[in-house]
Amino acid sequence: MTNQKLLIIDDSPDIHELVTLWLAEEPLDFFSCATGIEGVKDAARISPDLILLDVDLPDIDGFEVCRRLKADPSTAQIPIVFLTGASSTDEKLRGLELGAFDYVTKPFDPAELRARVRTSLRIKALVDMLSRTAKLDGLTGLFNRAYFEQRLAQSLSLVARGGDAFACMLIDIDHFKSINDRFGHPFGDRVLRSVASELASNSRKEDVICRYGGEEFVALTPSQTVDGAKVLAERMRVAVEQKSFSHEGRPVRVTCSIGVSDTTLGPPSQVVAIADASLYQAKRAGRNRVMAAQAKDSIAA
Repeated sequence: MTNQKLLIIDDSPDIHELVTLWLAEEPLDFFSCATGIEGVKDAARISPDLILLDVDLPDIDGFEVCRRLKADPSTAQIPIVFLTGASSTDEKLRGLELGAFDYVTKPFDPAELRARVRTSLRIKALVDMLSRTAKLDGLTGLFNRAYFEQRLAQSLSLVARGGDAFACMLIDIDHFKSINDRFGHPFGDRVLRSVASELASNSRKEDVICRYGGEEFVALTPSQTVDGAKVLAERMRVAVEQKSFSHEGRPVRVTCSIGVSDTTLGPPSQVVAIADASLYQAKRAGRNRVMAAQAKDSIAA
């Protein structure tokens, strides 16, 4: 089982040493930094499961660190436990209102620290599990459309801030209605699960493969142009075509058509629409093929 990650943001080397010593028996990987600005950056880079955050820091205070972390979607769900030398109710309320999970007052008791850290991490693990379940398609085990929309928005935001282009594929099982009509929905469900498995097995670790709806799937391929994504798409297409299906002893041929686009071929926000247009072209051209968009295929805003 992978260790959970703990980030300590405190300007006192003694606090880092004590926390690491007192939590040494816990299944944790420790990360440390001494300033608020560094802590905000490290939290986004590391994605820790819990942050122990000092209120008094040399640059920005812990309240401002908490505010910035909760304002960023990539770090908003990380639980924060404040470390503070103050015991005033007003200060604790301020932190809790900003979204902190808990407080530990310095000098803290080792048993209390362990108990609060364990509780915070247990709740984080439960929230993560529920979040993953909510993002999965129940039939195929792939991510669902809601998760795709979330990742698409994040990817488009990165592109808008100067990040790398990414590609998008829309994948449709050819003549799927006919498969359902001829062989029944249980067989159709088996086809959907098998195709989903082939798509996932023939993608890269960083690719995001989702069920888009019905017999349609969608993929986001980070740091890929349309040419690189076309190679991935062709690998997926071949894998589906070569997958063996049979119904009552008779072979059943299953193929898919794929449309590919990237965020350089038009307004980035229309990358899905352009991929969809390419998918339509693949179907019109005879199905069981990959069609990649060109600059001229851009859709007017």
